[in-house]
Amino acid sequence: MKQKAILHWSGGKDAALCLNRIKNNSDFEIAKLVTTLSLPFHRISMHGVRESLLDAQAINIGLPLEKLFLPENPSMEIYEKAFTAMLINNRKEGLEQHVFGDIFLEDIKTYRENLFVPLSLTPVFPLWKNPSLDLAYEFIDHGFKAIVVCVDDRKMRMEFAGCEFNRDFLKSLPNGIDPCGENGEFHTFVYDGPVFQMPVNFMKGETTLKEYKNQHTGEIFGRFWFCDLINE
Repeated sequence: MKQKAILHWSGGKDAALCLNRIKNNSDFEIAKLVTTLSLPFHRISMHGVRESLLDAQAINIGLPLEKLFLPENPSMEIYEKAFTAMLINNRKEGLEQHVFGDIFLEDIKTYRENLFVPLSLTPVFPLWKNPSLDLAYEFIDHGFKAIVVCVDDRKMRMEFAGCEFNRDFLKSLPNGIDPCGENGEFHTFVYDGPVFQMPVNFMKGETTLKEYKNQHTGEIFGRFWFCDLINE
């Protein structure tokens, strides 16, 4: 019997690649997807993708979806309280394994481990320490299709938002940009591939710039271009 696990689903390529690897060769079976969304906007946190498209992903993949709604720019205290409550509720259902698409950021991996150990839960990292370029090609070569929905204005041009994540995209990346965007340079929305029963249909909308400010000082700490996706 395979252990049932939760996949922390961002809607992007790394999560989809985790799901594909687990489906093909793993001691785990994904029982549900969990996604964090912005409560004011009903969009996937950081990615900016509409809740309706997230729903379409889950339906077309064929897995249950649990949504964790949070305020815009929540404090760590608010985030951890809501996140921990979700973990505990799922542990009551026998779901103690949690899958993440982290690749090489040691501080994030350590944070997750420190959060999970006191709860007797196990974080699982199928992509950990795999070279980013190899993962990017694995994603493409397995027939996945994704669109870039968010780019960091400090590192990439507006024109990258709305691009297909393919070999041409990888070739066009500026120097220093991780091929999987592991440092937060860009985020993607996966709409087709081997884990989907059918593609997710959408249209590209406007590309807009959003600034993130410190709630106390008003200082801008991030600027991101978002390509809006609209259900067809």
